[in-house]
Amino acid sequence: MLLSVEHLKTYFHTPRGIIKAVDDVSFSLNAGEVLGIVGESGCGKSVTSQSIMRLIPEPPGKIEGGRILFDGRDIATLPLKEMKSIRGNRISMIFQEPMTSLNPLRTIGWQIGEMFRLHRNASKKQSLEMAGDMLAKVQIPEPAKRIKSFPHQLSGGMRQRAMIAMALSCDPEILIADEPTTALDVTVQAQILDLMKRLKKDFNTAILMITHDLGVIADIADRVMVMYAGKTVESASTLEIFENPCHPYTQGLLGSVPVLGKGTGNTRTPRKRLQVIKGMVPSLSDLPQGCFFYPRCDQARDICKTKMPPFTERDRGHWVRCWH
Repeated sequence: MLLSVEHLKTYFHTPRGIIKAVDDVSFSLNAGEVLGIVGESGCGKSVTSQSIMRLIPEPPGKIEGGRILFDGRDIATLPLKEMKSIRGNRISMIFQEPMTSLNPLRTIGWQIGEMFRLHRNASKKQSLEMAGDMLAKVQIPEPAKRIKSFPHQLSGGMRQRAMIAMALSCDPEILIADEPTTALDVTVQAQILDLMKRLKKDFNTAILMITHDLGVIADIADRVMVMYAGKTVESASTLEIFENPCHPYTQGLLGSVPVLGKGTGNTRTPRKRLQVIKGMVPSLSDLPQGCFFYPRCDQARDICKTKMPPFTERDRGHWVRCWH
């Protein structure tokens, strides 16, 4: 097992009280495997990934409990100097919006080359050559020209490819992709996903894919973990999640996805209104008692309003947090 997250708790201490952004989350990741983490905005997906990378701002945030075991070591307790040697080298991350993640004052070649200068002790000339090679690997045309370009001179798809090139420059064992296809058109999105699948195959890299797009999950993930209000509510293989979703929240997410050919104007197929999950995600500073999802759940019972359900294994490898 390459990565094992055990009972992770990441809290933020604010004037309004303690915000439990990630509360008792556990999962594992093997080499060459893709784990998808899904859920609405604010459910704790990005904070989970930032906790693994040790990018939580302290204060107000802090990893309050749990372990993050990477290659047998708990990186949650590593000194920052040792963590820096892992971050970007053995564990890399693709951030959600490349335009805000890339330095607008530095060329693409300089920024990718920095990885080789920091972790491979390459010279400035060597790092630029290696940066060009990485741009070629992610299929950016004219890499020798593009290494001299600034981020604003590239399209959204090219900037995302440049971020992937930077993340993969040191052949990481784990790649964390936080909404890597957000704001991209469907053609570029498909190209990015194909690229990630090919790189996974070539480098045997484990991928932690964070997204709210279930279409992306169906295309690339081996297993899925569904999060809601800082907790894991369901976890299983991708096929099991899509064919046999057990938690009402997972059922709602899948029911809200339009299916091509169904209800799209074909006279033989009557139109069917998409399922809507009523209400809003609760504020983490004012969570309901009991199951956090019960105010939005059509299947809620009295016990749901008073007691948090345990995370139990319903079937082999299929875990659910629900009383129903």
